[in-house]
Amino acid sequence: MGIVFSQKIGSLCGLLLFPVNSVAKKFPRVSRWKCVCAYDGGAFIGWQCQASGAAIQDVIERRLRDVLQTGTRIHGSGRTDSGVHATGQVFHFDAAWAHGGGKLRVALQARLPRTIQLKTVCRAAPGFHARFAARGKIYRYELCLGEADPFTAPYCWSLNRKLDWPAIQAAAKVLRGKHNFWAFSAANGTERETTVRDLRRLDIAKRGRRVRFTFEADGFLYKMARSLTGALVNVGLGKLSPRDVAALLKSGGRTPQVLTAPPRGLFLVKVIY
Repeated sequence: MGIVFSQKIGSLCGLLLFPVNSVAKKFPRVSRWKCVCAYDGGAFIGWQCQASGAAIQDVIERRLRDVLQTGTRIHGSGRTDSGVHATGQVFHFDAAWAHGGGKLRVALQARLPRTIQLKTVCRAAPGFHARFAARGKIYRYELCLGEADPFTAPYCWSLNRKLDWPAIQAAAKVLRGKHNFWAFSAANGTERETTVRDLRRLDIAKRGRRVRFTFEADGFLYKMARSLTGALVNVGLGKLSPRDVAALLKSGGRTPQVLTAPPRGLFLVKVIY
C-alpha cells in the first residue's frame, strides 16, 4: 500500500513539474548581451540613431526587432561620426533569448547588410554597460602618401604632399600623456569640465606610402582622434611646430590650424574593459 501511494505521489510530482519546465523554455529569462561588431562607416550617417533611420544603430535595432519580435534598444560604447569605420565597436542590449549567443549572432547577422558584421555575441554580467564600463579605446588613422588606389581610397586620407617626419615625431611626443585636449576636439563649451584625457599611446608606423597613426586613451573627445591626426599632418607640412602644439595644449583654445582629418581614414579598433 505504501509503495503504491509513493508511486502515485511521484507521478503527481512529475505532472506538476512538467508545466514549470515548459513555461521556462517558452518564456526565457531576460539576459544582458554584449556584442562586438565591425562596419563600413561610408555606408551610413554615423552610429547614433537619426530621424532618417539611416544610422548603424537604427539598422541593428530594426533587425533585432525581426529576431526578437519586440522593440529593443541597444547601447553603444560611443558614437562614431558619419564615414568613420569600426573593427571593434561594442554595444549591449537586454533580451529574453534561450538559444545562446552563437545562434543569436547567426540569426541577427542573416538580417544585416554586408556592411555590418557581428563578430561576437555573448551574455554579460547584469551590470555591464558598453559605454560606462569602458576603460579606454584604441583608434587608428590610415594615411596614404599620394593617390590611393580605388580599393583603399574609401578607407584612407590621400595626401599628395611631402611631410617632415622628425617634426611629426617630436609633436607626437608632446601630445602623449595626460593633458587638457580641448584644443583638439570639436566639443561644445558645456563639456569643458571633462576635456582632460590620458593619451596613453600615440604610435606612428610608416611602410612605403602607407602611414598608420594609432591612438589609445582612457577616452576621446568629439572628433579628437581626427583633430590629432590633422594637427600632426599640419606639423609635417610646416604649418605648425611641435612648440605650437605644446602651446595649444596649454591654451585650451581651438584654432583653424588644428585641421580635422577626413572621417574615411578613421577606425575604432578596440574598446578596453
